[in-house]
Amino acid sequence: MPASDLLTGSDTQIPDVATLLAAAVASIGGAERPGQVKMAHAVERAIESGEHVAAQAGTGTGKSLAYLVPAIRHAVEKRTTVVVSTATIALQRQLVDRDLPRLAEALGPLLGTELKFAILKGRRNYLCLHQVQTGVPEEDEGPSLFDPQQLSALGRQVKRLNEWAEETTTGDRDELVPGVSEQAWRQVAVTAKECLGAQRCPQGAECFAELARAEAGEAHIVVTNHALLAIDALEEFQVLPEHDVVIVDEAHELVDRVTSVATGDLNAAAVETAARRCGRLIEEGTADRLKEAAEGLGILLEDLPPGRIDVLNPALGNALAVVRDAAHACLTALGPEKKDSDPGDMAARKAARSSLEELHETAVRTLEAFKPEMAERFDVVWLEKPFVPEGRPKRPPALHVAPIGVGGLLRTTLFERRTAILTSATLTLGGSFEPLARQWGLPPLNEKGAGRDALTAAEGLARTATEKDETPEIVWSGLDVGSPFDHAKAGILYVARHLPQPGRDGLADAYLTEITELIEAAGGRTLGLFSSMRAARQAADELKDHLSHPLLCQGDDSTSLLVKQFAEDERTCLFGTLSLWQGVDVPGPSLQLVIMDRIPFPRPDDPVSSARSRAVAARGGNGFMAVAATHAALLLAQGAGRLLRSVDDRGVVAVLDPRLATARYGGFLKNSLPPFWATTDPDVVRGALRRLDAAASS
Repeated sequence: MPASDLLTGSDTQIPDVATLLAAAVASIGGAERPGQVKMAHAVERAIESGEHVAAQAGTGTGKSLAYLVPAIRHAVEKRTTVVVSTATIALQRQLVDRDLPRLAEALGPLLGTELKFAILKGRRNYLCLHQVQTGVPEEDEGPSLFDPQQLSALGRQVKRLNEWAEETTTGDRDELVPGVSEQAWRQVAVTAKECLGAQRCPQGAECFAELARAEAGEAHIVVTNHALLAIDALEEFQVLPEHDVVIVDEAHELVDRVTSVATGDLNAAAVETAARRCGRLIEEGTADRLKEAAEGLGILLEDLPPGRIDVLNPALGNALAVVRDAAHACLTALGPEKKDSDPGDMAARKAARSSLEELHETAVRTLEAFKPEMAERFDVVWLEKPFVPEGRPKRPPALHVAPIGVGGLLRTTLFERRTAILTSATLTLGGSFEPLARQWGLPPLNEKGAGRDALTAAEGLARTATEKDETPEIVWSGLDVGSPFDHAKAGILYVARHLPQPGRDGLADAYLTEITELIEAAGGRTLGLFSSMRAARQAADELKDHLSHPLLCQGDDSTSLLVKQFAEDERTCLFGTLSLWQGVDVPGPSLQLVIMDRIPFPRPDDPVSSARSRAVAARGGNGFMAVAATHAALLLAQGAGRLLRSVDDRGVVAVLDPRLATARYGGFLKNSLPPFWATTDPDVVRGALRRLDAAASS
C-alpha cells in the first residue's frame, strides 16, 4: 500500500511556509534568521516546481528547520512522504530526537494533523530475531577460532547481544551502547538478500526491520542515510517508501557514500565462506571446487603487489574465472528456492545463495572492468593489502571494484525521478557549485539539461542524441544563503608561507616548532587536524612532553569521549585525522585555534581518485583540478568550519602548508574557505592568539 493511502491529512487550510517557520522558530525560543527564511522559500519553490536546488547554508543558519518546515507542509498537504538523507548518525539523531519532535509539537495544531516521522536504515542495521533464536550462525574460521582470548571476547559480545534482544524495542544497532564488533553483530543480523521475508519467517510479525519499514510507510518525514539512499537506487527491490521529494543533507558526502555502496569486494575468505554455506546443501564435489578456487585466489593475491590494476594479469584473470564458474556451478546445484522448506533450512539456503550471488556478480564485474579501452572504462580495480598492527589478526588481501564516477547513477535514479534538495555548509568550491554538481551528474548551470561531464561519460552512461531527446530535462539552481558569522572579524586564516613544503617522511622539525609556538600563544585551545594518523601520532608523541597544556590524540580513547574532554577543559589540545573533521562541534573558548598540517590532497596512489583524474584528462579536462583539488578544497573547508560554531566564537585557522599561498591552485582552495581575514605573518597571528587567550581567561 503506498504511503499516500496510509497518511492522514486534514481539510484544514494549511498555513504558508512563512507562518509555519515563524511558529517553529518561536516554539524553540529562537529569532528569525534571514538566511533561514531565504532557504525555506527556496526549498518551497523547488518542491512546487520540481526544479532541484543546491543550498549552501553556513553553520548557525538553522538549515534543518529551513528544509523541514516546507517538507512537512508538502507531506501533509499532499498526503505523501518526504525522505531526508544524512551522512552521519549524529545528524540523524538530531533530526529524530530533537528537531522533528519539536516541530510536531509546534506545527501540529496549525497543520490540523499529527506529524508522523520515522528513521529507516538498511536491514543489516537491525537485529534479526530469527537469527538470534533459530537462524544459521555465521561460520567464521578466521584467526579468532585459534585465539582463545579473542574467541572469549566474541562469545561475551554475542551473549550480550542475546540479552539485549530480550529488552530492545527497536533492534537498532546504533542504540546498543557500548557497541560490539562487526564479527559479533554478524551473528544476529542478516542482509536483505539473506532475509526469509516477513511472510515466511516465524518471527516476521515481530521483525524489527519490518516494523521500522511499516512505521516509515506511514510517516510524513522519513530520515535515512546516504548509504540506504544508494541501495534504494541500486537494488531492483524498493527499500524506501514511495516519495517524490528527497532532501540530501550533508550533501558534500553524497558521492563518497554512494561510491562505497557501489563498490564490490572479493577475497579468499569470502569465497571460503560461500563454499562453507553451501557445503551441506549441495553435492560435496561441487562445493569443493569453490573451496579450491578460494585457495588459488588467496595464494595469488598474496603474491601480487597492492595498488590499482590497469592490465589484467593472466593468472589473476584465470583465478577470477575459476571463482566465477565455481560459484555459478554451486548456484545451479542449489536450485530454486523451496517454499515448503522449514525456516531453518530456508535460512541456510538464503544465506548460501546470497553469498554465491554476490561472489559471482563481483567476479564477473571485475573481469568485465578490463574489457573497454582504458579511457572508456567505467570501473576501476585495485588490490588492497591492509596494514595490521602487530598482535592483531591478519586481514587477507582483497580485490575491490568501484565506479569511476557515480554522476550517471545519481542522474538516472535520483534527479530524473524526483525533486532533490541538496544542502550543506560546504557546497561551493572555488566559489562555485559546479565542482560538486559535476560529480552529482547535474548539467552545467549555464547549460540547463546539457550533456554529461567527463566523469559521467567515463561511466559509459553518455547518451546518443536520440536517447538524450527522450531524457527529462534536468533543471537546477544554486543558492548560498550565507552565514550569521562575520568571518572577516571573527577569524583569521594564517598560511605559514615561510615553512618548507611538506615532505613524505613525516612532519619536519620546522612544522613541529610552528605547532608548538602557535599552541603556546593560544594557551592550548587547539584542534590539530592532520592529513594522516601517522602525522597526528608523530606530532602528539613529540610534543606531549614539551607543551604547557594537556594533549589528547585520536585513538587514545573513543572519539566521543576525547571530544567531550577537549570541550570541558579549555586548555586541552586534541590531535586527530580526517575522520574528526566533521565530528567536532565545540563552541566557545575551548576551541580558538584549528591547525591543518598540509593541503589534504588524495594520495597519488589512491586508486579511485587517480582513475577519476585519468578519466577527466582523457577527455581534455584538468584531472588535477577536477579531482584532487576539489577533494582538497572540500576537506579544507570542512576543517576550517570547525572554528566558528557560534556567533560569539573567535579564533584562527592555521594552514602550515605554504602551497596554499604560493601554488597556482592556491586561489581556488582559498576561495573554498570562509572569508576570514588572511595573513602569512607569524608574529601577527601569535599576537592575535595571545589576545584571544587573555580575553578568554579574564
